[in-house]
Formats: sequence, structure tokens, C-alpha cells
Amino acid sequence: MKRFLTVLVLIAVAASTLPAAAAPQMVLRLGETHVADYPTTRGDMEFSRLVEERTGGRIRIEVYHSKQLGEEKAVIEQVQFGAIDFTRVSISPLAAFAPAFDALQMPYLYRDEEHMWKVLNGPIGEEFLNSLEPANFVGLCWYDSGARNFYNSRREIKSVADLKGLKIRVQESKLMMGLVSALGAVPTPMPFGEVYSALQTGVIDGAENNWPSYFSTSHYEVAKYFTLDGHTRVPEILIASKMTMDKLSKEDQDIIRQAAKDSMPYQIKLWKEYEKVSEEKVTAAGSIITHLSPEAVSAFQKAMEPLYSELKPELQEVVKKIREVQ
Repeated sequence: MKRFLTVLVLIAVAASTLPAAAAPQMVLRLGETHVADYPTTRGDMEFSRLVEERTGGRIRIEVYHSKQLGEEKAVIEQVQFGAIDFTRVSISPLAAFAPAFDALQMPYLYRDEEHMWKVLNGPIGEEFLNSLEPANFVGLCWYDSGARNFYNSRREIKSVADLKGLKIRVQESKLMMGLVSALGAVPTPMPFGEVYSALQTGVIDGAENNWPSYFSTSHYEVAKYFTLDGHTRVPEILIASKMTMDKLSKEDQDIIRQAAKDSMPYQIKLWKEYEKVSEEKVTAAGSIITHLSPEAVSAFQKAMEPLYSELKPELQEVVKKIREVQ
């Protein structure tokens, strides 16, 4: 018995000297609307991984994908008040909190994709990220969501004239309705989930979106004409609650900001791969892909002049700065 008690004491002493399993001091939540394997969600997860790795496990960010924490608008509001710590969203709804974001959504704003990333990764992009702080958000980084293009069930679109009279589904956005109207088509707002059946039954003639959305929703089955006009390039943004960030040390805030920026190349790479697969799939299924001539592109851009003239002077100045970036 004596020997048995001695062994127990030794075991207890040995156990007390072992390092405890590293438990996170803080667990934060990130709300994501897309599914687990979508490029933005995987970008969120890379951001989470980097934060946990660089804080030695002290901070863990749990990613809740597939709208587990709610719809986009509701999640944004909860991030604003600190109930949710991070979210990845389109920049469109953030214009309600920082009106300058309207400038980033203007049609044919960028010369090409390279121009957009020079803007977003430069001083202008940093100004936009910082502009969210008065609304109680912290802008962390930008994610890719490609360019939006028109597709329809009626005919190939090679010119502005080909769009005339087509009923095109748009988001409930003054800008998008104005864009479609300026091209001679009929803007038809409706929830995204209703688009497939509306195309199938002829309630609408077409819609507009990026390659992955055209493919993943199976819209290519009922609208085979896809025109690469690239009318808008609206980036995604990863934001934090300012209330959450203010609770962290300066060191941890810096880690989070840098981890977000370091997740960008990974997300952009995944997006490119997803676009390529989507294009290959819809082309193999019989979609007709139309590339616009330089003359047609110029005509599309010229049709947007009334939209630009309606911008407030301060937003026109932002547009001017963006276009001057080389």
C-alpha cells in the first residue's frame, strides 16, 4: 500500500509539471453569408488561421458560414454594436454608413482588374478602410468578387442597342437601376433566389452577375447568352467591430490587421480558380460567350455619363482620383 501511495504522489507531481493545453483567452465570431467552400469563406478561414497562429492560440476566430449568424444586413448591424466581431460583406450595404463607398460601385470605373487592385491596395483604398471607423467599424482588407456581366435568354449582346427593351433583373439599388435604364433595358428588381424561375418563365429576360454566380445558380441553363462587358467591379470587404478592436491591445490589433491583409492573396487566388472552373463548365454546357469590341465598350461607357454627372461633387472628386491612378 505504501508503495502504491508513493506511485500516486509521483504521478500527481509529474502531472502538475506538464504544460496545460493552450486554451484561447478570447474566442471571437465572424459572420459569413456564403457556404463553407466559397472563396470568400475560405479567405475568412485563412484570416482566422493566421490570427490564431500569430497570437499563439490566445485569440481564436470562429467562422460561421452559410448565414448561420443571420442575413447580411442583420449581421452588419450586430457587428456595428459589437454583438458579432467580424463579417465579410459586399461594399454595397456599407454605403449607408460611409457614402463615399458609392463611388467604388460606379460602372466602368476601372480600366481593368490591375487598375482596381492598385487603387484598393494604395492610399485611396486605405482611406476607404479607415472611413468606416466613425460608423463603429474597422475596415481590414479587400477580397475579390470579380466583374459583373450581363446574361440573358433572348439574344447575343454585342452592342448597347442589343440590350434595348430587355427586362434585366437588378438588385434593389438606385445605381443598378440607373445603369440598366441608361443602356435602354428595363430594370426589374427582385430577390436573387427568384431569378432562375423568372428566367425560365420569361418574367425577366436576363440578369447580371459574375462567373461563379452565373454557374453556381444554374442560371446558364435558362439564359445561355453571357456578355463580358464587366460593367462593375465591386470588391468584398472584411470588417471588424470597432468595439471589439478597442478591447484588444495595440499589438493584437496590429496582428489582426496584418493577418487580414495577408489572407488577401489566398482569397484572390481561390477566386481566380473558381472563375476559371465556372467559365469552363458553362461553356461546355453550351453557353454563348460574347467579348465586346473596343468600339462597343466605348459605347457602353459613354452611356454611363448621366450617372456620373449626378454624383455629388465630393464623389466626383473621388472618381477623379481613382482614374488618375496609374
